[in-house]
Amino acid sequence: MSTHRPDIREKIIPGWHNRPHKTGLRIKQMQIISGITDFQLYTKTAVAIGKFDGVHLGHRKLIDMIIDRASADPDVKSVVFTFNPSPESLFAGHALPELTTVSEKRGIFRRLGVDILIEFPMNAETAAIKAEDFISEYMVRKMKAVYIVAGSDLTFGDKGFGNADTLRAGCDKFGYECNITDKINYDGEPISSTRIRDAIEAGNMELATALLGSPYRITGVVSHGRKLGHTIGMPTANVIIAPDKLTGPNGVYYSRVYLADGDYPAISNVGVKPTVIEDELLCCESFIYDFDKDIYGSPIEVELLKFVRPEMKFDSVEELKAQMEADIAGGREYDGLSD
Repeated sequence: MSTHRPDIREKIIPGWHNRPHKTGLRIKQMQIISGITDFQLYTKTAVAIGKFDGVHLGHRKLIDMIIDRASADPDVKSVVFTFNPSPESLFAGHALPELTTVSEKRGIFRRLGVDILIEFPMNAETAAIKAEDFISEYMVRKMKAVYIVAGSDLTFGDKGFGNADTLRAGCDKFGYECNITDKINYDGEPISSTRIRDAIEAGNMELATALLGSPYRITGVVSHGRKLGHTIGMPTANVIIAPDKLTGPNGVYYSRVYLADGDYPAISNVGVKPTVIEDELLCCESFIYDFDKDIYGSPIEVELLKFVRPEMKFDSVEELKAQMEADIAGGREYDGLSD
């Protein structure tokens, strides 16, 4: 397992701001432009445009392309251009669950080495921008794009009339290069955010991991619960799941927990804790094997590796404890920790 240190504490701040991150032994800045349309870049750029929900293997191919281009030319910066909220949420009139929250996307882009992230605001006004105007005003004038990459299924601009052909048509007119990529296949089918959603909702975390290129994650800060786990000798690290975060079936998962000082095998329960009280907030509770540190208030990242069983309701705390002991024994065996 990787022992990277996830940066999951970032707040969503409108406008311009920078956050440092470590790449190898050096500190790199990723500039974030969020929620504004009146911005201007002053260097040539290589731009990847898309929704990037999940930042799956297909998305990472696009990001690799712009980073490679920027690495080959010191005068070019890599830019990811995405939309917030997603076009689907805008047209639905409410936030739709996504594979990755805004904060999670930021952390992934930073770790991949992106120079600039633009979270373009989606509203009635920006959604009505003509596709050709979007290219000339934003891609060319504001971002100084010399290289643009996108997936073959990209749509943008008023009524979604802009597409890959629209981007290609702008090459001669505006002088940028354009690379449109087809979807990557896995097991004979294209990788897509929809396919990953279906896998997660079905509890097929192994397939989701393969399509994403890394395990599906829940991030947050360890919060206080009702301390029932402490009472029965099985303390858990509790994280409230963001309301816009897609989750799989409620129930038990084999997992891996990342904290500031390293990563640990664990077993996690996603759900509303029906045995004790019908909570309205969805929570991820993780029991970390052979761990006794106080981590309340600490940032945490939980990788869900395998769905074990659906959430159950028990008639007593004793029945709950017995089932948890059985689940933990299975989890320790899964991680090669059984005695």
